[in-house]
Amino acid sequence: MNELSPISPSVASLLVVLLPFLACVVQALLGRKSISGNISLIAIVSSALLSFFAVFLPVWGNSPMAERITWFTIGQTSFEVGLLLNNLTVLMQLIVCVVAVPVHIYSRYYMKGDSGIHRYWMYLSLFCFAMLGLSISINLLQLYVFWELVGFASYLMIGFWFTRDAAVQANKKAFLINRIGDLGFLIGIALVYSHVGTLDIVALFDQTGRFVQGLTETGGLQVVQKDNTWVTLAGLAFFLGAMAKSAQFPLHVWLPDAMEGPTSVSSLIHAATMVAAGVFLLCTVFPLFNATSLLVITAIGTITALSGAVFALAQYDIKKILAFSTISQLGFMIVGVGIGAWDTALFHLATHAFFKCLLFLAAGAVIHEMAHFKAQTNLDFDPQDIRNMGGLRRYMPKTYVCMSIAALALAGFPLTSGYLSKDSIVVSAYEWASTAGGFYFVIPVTLIIVSLLTAFYIGRLIFKTFFGSFAMQSSVTAHNRPHEAPAGMWWPMSVLSICCFFPVFGLHPLAYHQTWIIQTFHARPGFTEQETAHLIIPIVLTVGTLLALLLGWFWYVKNRYPISQQNRWIRFANRQGYLNEFNELVFIKGTVGLSRLLYAFDRHVVDGATKLFTWTTQQLARLIHWFDANIVDGIVNWIANGTYYMGHLVRQVQNGQLQNYLGFALTIVILGILYLIIK
Repeated sequence: MNELSPISPSVASLLVVLLPFLACVVQALLGRKSISGNISLIAIVSSALLSFFAVFLPVWGNSPMAERITWFTIGQTSFEVGLLLNNLTVLMQLIVCVVAVPVHIYSRYYMKGDSGIHRYWMYLSLFCFAMLGLSISINLLQLYVFWELVGFASYLMIGFWFTRDAAVQANKKAFLINRIGDLGFLIGIALVYSHVGTLDIVALFDQTGRFVQGLTETGGLQVVQKDNTWVTLAGLAFFLGAMAKSAQFPLHVWLPDAMEGPTSVSSLIHAATMVAAGVFLLCTVFPLFNATSLLVITAIGTITALSGAVFALAQYDIKKILAFSTISQLGFMIVGVGIGAWDTALFHLATHAFFKCLLFLAAGAVIHEMAHFKAQTNLDFDPQDIRNMGGLRRYMPKTYVCMSIAALALAGFPLTSGYLSKDSIVVSAYEWASTAGGFYFVIPVTLIIVSLLTAFYIGRLIFKTFFGSFAMQSSVTAHNRPHEAPAGMWWPMSVLSICCFFPVFGLHPLAYHQTWIIQTFHARPGFTEQETAHLIIPIVLTVGTLLALLLGWFWYVKNRYPISQQNRWIRFANRQGYLNEFNELVFIKGTVGLSRLLYAFDRHVVDGATKLFTWTTQQLARLIHWFDANIVDGIVNWIANGTYYMGHLVRQVQNGQLQNYLGFALTIVILGILYLIIK
């Protein structure tokens, strides 16, 4: 209970989750009768207000709260369902709500006139329900249920325009790849339960939990041995789940294709919340990880950050540039978890939610107006290709300002939130490498390089979209020209742009340690802080960012681009390192080829052997039948016939006729005489 709310945080949090669900149900019942989105909007605004005033403020920085009821019982074991309200869960719940509100408002104008708008609102509310339920789940099984529901809602949203083959293929791809991660999550749950006997998050991972303090057994306390094989396997299994959901290399290939959904969906699901669920999971189960698991997590996160940045460099689709940017930034967060500084990962998750959501909404506004211009002029071009843009700051100045602010935050420019959160990870990685020594310095060096690449590719996007001359200037007339997005789309972007600056997270513009997220979590990683790193690394990153932006200015605004588009490295980055082709060749064609081989083996070898065995059995049966009919039955019949004829002959002798007796006697006498004569 608190002064701002007459209801308890537990009840308020439950309402936060249920309101979008009720909106989804009502929207489904009303169907095409409800296309305004008012139901979904009222539900998410109410959830946001409750989340902030009745849940976040009473719980943040205070003692955790947990509520449980029995879910079901198997034998002597009961599984519970409930709410867990601690700093991590209420922060995640608040982020989902706060980001979802401007997306809902923006969608009312972006999706206006779409024939499937009634489905859109239903899917959007279903997704919010799933994400909010996931954020406050009290046990791993309950979390897994919402985890799957998030994936299902995402599947619906990606394939929203199901008449497009590309959208159908994209949601199928996302669904299948996420099943790989879900299987890992399920294996992790099974390993933990089989060795510990509970799935309760508090009992497992709280400060007094069994993976922190030990395993409580009758007669004493047994400390968990973190180097046990099953602990390593469980940690890697949970990480596999996070790899698919948070698009980590090499399971990231679904995220760029997922841009086939509406841009507002991309903003909410694929930039701010769903893909961050993997990071949230890793932070939740962090006490489970041992040194081996953390090293694997760090390595994969680093590879993902680098590959995502490299692939973003050569993309032409404005949404795919942002998609690869998301992949790269998620790699930063995963590295934060891997080095033990999971508080920095959460900090970057929070800042990234706002500026990446804004980048997608601004990109959506640009695409929206380019599509309108295409319809007005009857030209044939791709409204998402940045090569067809240029000079749009003259036509869309508000969108240009908002997107530039978000771009600076992504690049880690001083005074933005991205500067604080990105520095927190890079500096922590350097301190971690200094403690570990040797080859581990590859991690912070790679992250610095990725930061510079990030500034370059986001600068490239801004310069090619808003600077220079409009690519189709010859078709611009007084009546047919790009114009600013509607106010209903611009106002949500302006609110998000405010959240891209440092005061939202801390009063000190340059010290991430003084932000309220870092101060509250304070993960206390096992490495020594180095004051020099806190000075030198931010300077290197800032100078490098300025140089990268300056290089982009000369290349894309001053038209001094020195590299041919046919350059093999450009093609390599544009084709995502040929990973899709590799997957097509190895996994798809390989699976099809293996299936055909197995079919041929089954058809010719297995079926052939079966047919040969059948034919042999039939021939043997025929032989046995012939032997039985001609040999066995023949002998039996011959004996029977011989006996019959013998009896017939003897019967003729004993017929009671005297002449026959005399004839028989005479015959015997004659035969005897002949015998004597011959002898």
